[in-house]
Amino acid sequence: MQNRIAGKKIIITGASSGIGERIAWQIAENGGVPIMVARSINKLKNLQMQIKKTYQINSYAYQADLLNQKELDNVINQIIAEHTQIHGLINNAGAGVFDYVRDMQWSDVERMFQLNVFALMRGTKCLLPHFMQYNEGHIVNVASQAGKIATPKAAAYAATKHAVLGFTNSLRLETADFNIHVTAINLGPVNTNFFASADPSGDYQKNIERFMLHPDKVAMKVVKALFTDKREINLPGWMELGSKLYHLFPQALERLLKKQFDKK
Repeated sequence: MQNRIAGKKIIITGASSGIGERIAWQIAENGGVPIMVARSINKLKNLQMQIKKTYQINSYAYQADLLNQKELDNVINQIIAEHTQIHGLINNAGAGVFDYVRDMQWSDVERMFQLNVFALMRGTKCLLPHFMQYNEGHIVNVASQAGKIATPKAAAYAATKHAVLGFTNSLRLETADFNIHVTAINLGPVNTNFFASADPSGDYQKNIERFMLHPDKVAMKVVKALFTDKREINLPGWMELGSKLYHLFPQALERLLKKQFDKK
């Protein structure tokens, strides 16, 4: 794996914490060059110093609020201008808020779509000509198991992840002739600060704590798949099996798993 990643420059959005931060560490550990994008430049600079101290790897930090289209365009263009070649893009930034449809705030819905879908699509579109020019690249989109099985209180969030999966699958077909790999990451609950905004009460996190994925495990799987033909990473495995059964027997699974679905 190290030979495949060594020296490759890889953009990671939402790199200041959670899964994005752990992916940056894993890339550096394998000799790659993390190009980290997030709102918090102080966190990124601190991470940059830690990576340098631990692995003697140069990484790069760029500040941008991906909710702002102009900032997103500018940071992608700046990265392309400052680096001869970018080899990969990991669209990791995302947010969620769990509410019943009757209770959801429209500002939350708009924010989720802007960050989870529009920023992901726009950043990819900005970088795609660069990958095509070099006839090389890997685009990794962090989606969710929620994009395969929607549950109560996750209508808007699940809709964004359905959109990410649709975009990813179409993009894979469009880029097949350009040696550009496209991978979707479909995750169940991960033990990160995601739930601070998604579930401020903490009830859902408490209910599913024993099932939560560790961000290091996720990061290792993602980095292991870089520059391979891996179509999807689905974690945990039992949840992916559940999603396949759900597509075959949706009504039966909704009845059988009602209590689990209602844990939010």
